[in-house]
Order: sequence, then structure tokens, then C-alpha cells
Amino acid sequence: MRSLQDWFLKFELEAVPGVAEVASVGGMVKQYQIVMDPDRLRGYYVTLDRVEQAIRDANQEAGGGAVEMAEAEYMVRLRGYIRSLEDIGLISVDVQRSRVSLTNVPLFDLAQEIRIGPAARRGIADLNGEGEVTGGIVVMRAGSNARDVITAVRAKLDTLKAGLPDGIELVETYDRSALIERTVDTLKTRLIEEFIVVIAVCAVFLYHFRSSLVILLTLPVGILTAFLVIRVQGINANIMSLGGIAIAIGTMVDAAIVMIENVHKHLERLGDNASGRLQAIERALVEVGPALFFSLLIITLSFLPVFALEGQELRLFAPLAYTKTYAMAAAAGLSVTLLPVLVSYLVRGKIRPEQANPINRWLIDTYMPLIRRAMAAPWLTLALGGVLVLSALWPWANLGREFMPDLDEGDLLYMPSAPPGISVGKARQLLQQVDRLIKTVPEVDSVFGKVGRADTATDPAPLAMIESTIRLKPREQWRPGMDMDDIKRELDEVVRIPGLNNAWLMPIRARIDMQSTGINTPIGIKIAGADHQVIERIGLDIERILGGLENTRTVFSDRTSSGRYIDIDIDRRAAEHYGLSIAEIQNAAAIAIGGKNVTRTIEGRERYPVNLRYPEEFRDSLAKLRGLPLVATDDIQVQLGDVANVQVVDGPDMIKSEDARVNGWVYITAKDDDIGGYVDSAQAALAEQLKLPAGYSWAWAGHYQFMQRAEQRMTVIIPITVIGLFLLLFMGLRSVSEALMVMVAVPLSLVGGFWLLYLLDYQMSVAVGVGLIALAGVAAEFGVVMLVYLRESQLRNQPTDRAGLLAAVIEGAVMRVRPKAMTAAVVVAGLLPIMLGEGSGSDVMRRIAAPMVGGMITAPIVSMLLIPVMYYLWHGRRFAAKPAAAPASADTP
Repeated sequence: MRSLQDWFLKFELEAVPGVAEVASVGGMVKQYQIVMDPDRLRGYYVTLDRVEQAIRDANQEAGGGAVEMAEAEYMVRLRGYIRSLEDIGLISVDVQRSRVSLTNVPLFDLAQEIRIGPAARRGIADLNGEGEVTGGIVVMRAGSNARDVITAVRAKLDTLKAGLPDGIELVETYDRSALIERTVDTLKTRLIEEFIVVIAVCAVFLYHFRSSLVILLTLPVGILTAFLVIRVQGINANIMSLGGIAIAIGTMVDAAIVMIENVHKHLERLGDNASGRLQAIERALVEVGPALFFSLLIITLSFLPVFALEGQELRLFAPLAYTKTYAMAAAAGLSVTLLPVLVSYLVRGKIRPEQANPINRWLIDTYMPLIRRAMAAPWLTLALGGVLVLSALWPWANLGREFMPDLDEGDLLYMPSAPPGISVGKARQLLQQVDRLIKTVPEVDSVFGKVGRADTATDPAPLAMIESTIRLKPREQWRPGMDMDDIKRELDEVVRIPGLNNAWLMPIRARIDMQSTGINTPIGIKIAGADHQVIERIGLDIERILGGLENTRTVFSDRTSSGRYIDIDIDRRAAEHYGLSIAEIQNAAAIAIGGKNVTRTIEGRERYPVNLRYPEEFRDSLAKLRGLPLVATDDIQVQLGDVANVQVVDGPDMIKSEDARVNGWVYITAKDDDIGGYVDSAQAALAEQLKLPAGYSWAWAGHYQFMQRAEQRMTVIIPITVIGLFLLLFMGLRSVSEALMVMVAVPLSLVGGFWLLYLLDYQMSVAVGVGLIALAGVAAEFGVVMLVYLRESQLRNQPTDRAGLLAAVIEGAVMRVRPKAMTAAVVVAGLLPIMLGEGSGSDVMRRIAAPMVGGMITAPIVSMLLIPVMYYLWHGRRFAAKPAAAPASADTP
């Protein structure tokens, strides 16, 4: 089976576009084994070096030029490749003629046995605990489309099955395409639900179906524009790129809602005068168009911090940020191009007054007393706003911190930490035992286990590393009430083997973590120093200290000096006495003990090693190794113990290094998702109890390392973004004071987001941060729109005193309650399918949507109450100084 994998399936699959490598794992590599008889070597005075050279010389081909015969050219080939065991046995080996009467001897007479057997291996594969199998791991090229590559590989495998011998079966053990399809389907469903809900909300508030058609036509154009750009850019449709569209839909229609609602207001005032309809529409659009355009640009700019991320978090969220940005940019462009044209064509017919809608009447009746009380006590209203901000300190202080919530991939990866130095036979037994136990859980469909390394440079795993990929059945086949956490707990109870520290991970996430940090658990510690034994002692101290913490689930430190070695120290005086060089002794001992591949057979496309070794009975104990007979030269025969000191010592099982320093790693899993809180408590415990020798250090690794990096980047880029937002607000509003009003209102709008995160028991993460950034942009837009309405009311009423200004502000605020309620309702309704939906990818998307949903409770309150109060206080100053003064322009600060 390994030959089929290496010389048939592997080459066929590597030709599939997008496949970088097909790594073989498990099975047994065919090997021609020449087991030498030490006694015969001594009897014929033949050294292992001479046997090795004879084998090399006997496995060659050469060219003899060309011969012309009968007006034709014949190419001359000198055939000499080894083709069978008999060919190996007939190899002639020179002997020392002064010692024996022969000039040469065939290898048959020198070898104890010439056979075909398995090569030494460092990796084993198992399926469902039923026995060994041969596997192949298909590695995709960087930048390729995973779904396309998987589809092509599947199609190729279907064609290759016909070429397999009877009894050989191809079994698929892991496939990312199922996860891709589930996540994409989940987001597609959410997008369709959002689309329907947004249109329904607009129709309910406006009582005008044709007005809803404006949104029905502009929204798909904006989304398709975003998809067109990301297609050109090479971004695939995945959970994050579709997620960007999902969180943008509600905001994309804000401009259309405000414009259509303003057109409705102007047409209401126009009444039945059809001749002035287009002029009224034009005035309505010009009134709010520029401000809306700038507000959409503000939302676009607010995502700048996401692009400033780096590493894994940037690769994860860049597709979301790109699609969100492109969608908002398209919405901004459509708001001044296509949208006015559609409004002029579709917003016609009977326009019902706002009061005709019972929902609008209820909103006005509810809002009117609130705004009057707020305006009657403006400073108290601002003080209450300050209290509202201070209230957010409680959820902020009690929110945990994590890098990213786990994405439920639908499958699991079991990667326990086992003590080093385990033998191949014991590793095989342990792997099958573990896989058999895992398969007993009803939700498990199949288990593909691997111990050791695959045949690739990208997998340096030792024999102590078990990796079992667990494919779960579809969720509809799970027992009632079971979820992923329940399955992990049950697996943890079933697999209880002394010496193994269980770790149940998500396959893709674990691979990414291992490639980026080397540590597969969410939290890790890297100890750096010079001596492996000291590093191991420090690691055991950390394991003891952290094991005593209440929130520690598992902690395991590398046994960096627990590898077992047989050291053969050559005695230079003895070597000189026998006239031997170090290289001669080393080569003879290496061949005798470990065997050596001296050449390879050429069997068509296939290549197999020819191995030279001593029988196992000569090298299966320390005493036999010391007595290992060596024909060192044609004249000298010694035992290994005569020229070397053979002893068992401890040493590193695997040498790890970073920054040119030797490392030892500690793997940690916590009982909850609050990585930041766990690290804080662990840091305090280690600072108090851990004593480091001079020249040694330790540092956190894993997700905490990524979380720290993201936080550091945010502390730099967020202030820059705030300055950019302020400048953009000033450009749009042409007023420093009003730009500051919006900037003050933004943090007040975030209060609801923090409280909802606290109530849902979510941790602060990069995903939550993205949601808060999106909320800040929407809150800024709300503030801009409210200021536009207040300005328009002031200019229309031309107040000459404080009472007139107060009436104008209240009118501007109350008469615009419908568009504010619509924009908030559309954003919330657009995000509710994400918040309430289930399926792969929902965990991440809910963290992004939660702050926006919570913020939609406080953001409208801020824009509807605090901004009118601040506007009234600021513009009321001139009336206090000059009661009879002419009204100033609304854009004067």
C-alpha cells in the first residue's frame, strides 16, 4: 500500500492544480535488506567499507555511445541495475588474498540473509483503531482556493480508484470543503434573511411600496459592486468576506432611508401640486445628500484600525474589512448617483402623511415628552449622559479577554502530550488504543490517527506526538441536547490514559497556531536558556505552580532532557593503537548498528533503498553493542568496546530554539475563554513563586501573544483614526463645534454594546473589537444626520431668541424621529439573523454583531437627546448675548 501511495497516488495528485505536496504517512516502505554475518566477514577478512563499495559498484548503468549498422544507428546501453534479491546475492566482493586463497566472494556467502522488508520508520497511521493504514496528506499551495483544490482532488481520486488493486480502498478521513460549504451556506442564509427584513422594515415605516423598491434595487447593486472588487483583488467568498457584507447591509441602506424619508417630508408639504414634484425631490436630496455622503465615508474610514492589524489577525479579518469598506464605498457612490434617479422615478403616487402610520404616531408621542424634558434641563441631561458613560466601566472591567473565539469547525483534532522516548511499537499500540476509545462516542464518524511524522519537511513531529483527526457525524445525527462542548467532555472522560494530557482542538485553528507559534494550545510559555536540564527543571516548576491554579484545566511542560541516548565515545588512543581513523570506526559502527542505505534500486519509476546492516541479535542490548565485532581493516578485527566507551545517557528528545537560544515549551489550557484574566493570575503566581537562574527567561506564547500584539497596534492606530474621523467630520459639517458634538456622542453610543457583551458573557477579542469599530462608525453617522436635521429646522424657522431656537430644535428632532427609528431598526433587524442564527461560523459573527446590536439601544438615545441638547446650548449662546440679533448661519461655530 505504501508503494501505491508513493509511486502512484502521490504523483497523480501532485499534478492537480493548486496542490503543493502530497505527504505520505504510515505504512511500510519497501526495502532490500542485506543482513551481514559478522563471523563470515571476519573469516574472509572483509570490511564493511569494502562490502558497501561493492554494492554501489554493482548498481550502475552507463552509455556506450552509438554503433552504426546497416545504415542505422544503435544506441549502446550498459545495463547494470539491481533487479532482484538474486542480483544482490551475486555481487562480488574483493577479499585480501594474503589471508585466504580466494580473490573475491559473492555476497550470498557473506550475508546471513538477503531479503525484502520494511524500512525503519518514524510515523504510523491508524484508522478507527482497527489497524495500520497508509495515508496521504494533500497540502494546498499558498493563495489557492481551498474549495476548488478539494473539488479537483476529489475528481482525481474518483478516476484513480479504477487503477487500484482488489482489496485496496480509498477512505476520505478529513475534508475542509464541508466546513467551507457550511460556513458559506450559513452566511448566505443570513444575508437573504437580512435582505428580506430590511425591505420589510422600510415598507412598514413608510407605508409606500415603491419607496421600498428603491432600496430593493440599490442594495444588490452595492453588494455586487463589492463582490466585483474583491473578485478582482483575489479575495474568495468565505465566512469573513461574506461577514463584511452581513454587517454592512443595515448601514448601506441608511443613506437611502434618510433620503427617501426626506423626500416623503417634502412631498407631504407639497400636497397635490404635481407640477413641483421634481423640484421638491431635488431640494430634499440636496438637503441631506452631501452630509450622508460624508457620513458613509466616515463609516468607511472607521475600519482603518482593522487594516492596521498584522499577522494572523490581519489575514483573518482583512477580507471582512475589505468587503465592508467596498460595500460602504459603493453605498456612498450610489447615494449621489443611482439613488437620486431611482427616487425620482419610483417615489410617486399618493404619499401618506407620517401621522397616518400608527407606528410613527406612537414614536412621536413617546419621543415628544422626552425631548421636552431633556431640553428643559439641558445640563442635567448632559450629566445623565456622563453617568451613562460611567456605567460602562462595570461591564468593561468585568469583560474577559481572548484573542479569538473558537470557530466551530464541525470536527476535532486530538493532540495529547505524551512523555518522550516512546518506542515505535509502543506508539503504535497507544495510537490504536486511543483511536478505538474515541470511536466509541456515538457522534464520531471516523478517526484517523497519526503518531510521529509524515514524510515531509513540514512535519517535524516526534513519536511522542499523537494527532487524531476526528470527523463528527452531521449535527442532525447527534444525540438530543448534545453540543460540541458536551462531546469534548465525554471524549475527555472516555480517553483516560496515564501519561497523556488530553487536548481537544479545532483542526484548522490548531494547524495555524502550530505554524505561527509552534504551540497548539491556546496559551503557552516558552523558556529560553542554555542547558536543557535547567530548562526542564524550570518547566516542571511552572507546571507545578500553574497546576495549582483553580482555572487551569491542563498544563504540561516539555521534558527537554528526557530523551534516551546510547553514546559511543571513541577512544582516540585505542584507535591510534589499531591504526584506525575516527571516520573508519564511525562508518563501520553506523552500518552495523543502525544500518545504512548504500544505494537504491531502479524499478521503472519506483526507487527502493538497499540497506546494509548487522543481525538484530548482535545489537539488541548494551553488552552486545560493546561486543559488536568489527572488521576495521583487512588486518585488524576488534570489538566496538575495544575502541569506544558505550553507555546510556539522557539528553534532549528534540532541540527547539528561537532567537538563537535553546527553548523548552509549556502547554496550557484554561477552563474558560478568558485568556487575559488567566494570564494575569498566572503571571502573579509565577512572579511570586518561580525563581529563575541567571541567564534564563520565559515569555508567554500562543493566543495571548497574538492578543497582546493586536492590543498594542490598536493603542497606536485608534488615536490616529479618531483624528482622521474628526477631520472628515469637520470637512462635512464645516464646523469645529458640531464635529466635536459628534465625537463626544460616539463613546456614549458604545455603552449599550459593552453592556450586551457583558450580559452575553462574551470576552473582549479581535472580533468584538471589529464590532465596536463598526458601531462607532454608525454612531458617528447618526450624529451627522441629526445635525443635518437640526440645521435644516433652524434655517427654515429663522429663530430670533432662545424660545424660537428651542422650538426649532425640538421640531427638527421630533419631525425626524421616523428616519432615526428606521435606521436603527434596519441595523438591528439586519443583525438579528446573525445574533440568533446557528451553524458553522456563527460564533465569530455573533461576537462582531453583538456590540452593534447593543449599541443600537444607546446610539439612537444619544443622537435623539444629547446632540439636540448640545446643539441648543452651543447655538443658544448668541441669543443670550444679543436677544434681538439676527439668526446666524447654522454652520457658524
